[in-house]
Amino acid sequence: MADLLGFRPTDIGAVALVGLIVLMVLRGQLVTRRQLDDLRADKDAQIAAEREEKATWREAHRVSEEARREAQDQAGELLEMSRTAGAFLTALPRAGREVSVNADLDPAHAAPPP
Repeated sequence: MADLLGFRPTDIGAVALVGLIVLMVLRGQLVTRRQLDDLRADKDAQIAAEREEKATWREAHRVSEEARREAQDQAGELLEMSRTAGAFLTALPRAGREVSVNADLDPAHAAPPP
C-alpha cells in the first residue's frame, strides 16, 4: 500500500484519510454505489438502443438486397424479352421487303384491279 500512495496511511492519521476520501469523491475519482449503478443502467440502455438500431439496419439491408435481387431478375427477364422483340422486329422488315420485292416483280399485283 505504501508503494501505491507513496506513504503509509497509518503515518498521516484518520482525519487525513477521511479528508483524502472526501477530496477523491469531490474530484470524481471515487463514486458511490448509487452513482455507479446509475451509470451502468445508462450504459446498458445505450447498448440496448445500439443493438436495436443495428437490428433495424440489418433488416433494412436484408429487404434492400431482396429488392435488388428481384429487380435484377426482372431486368434479366426484360433483357431476354427485348432480345426476342429485337429479333422479331428485325425479321419483320426482311419479310416486308421480300413481299414488296415479289409484288414488284409480279405484274398481276402491279396492275390495279379492273
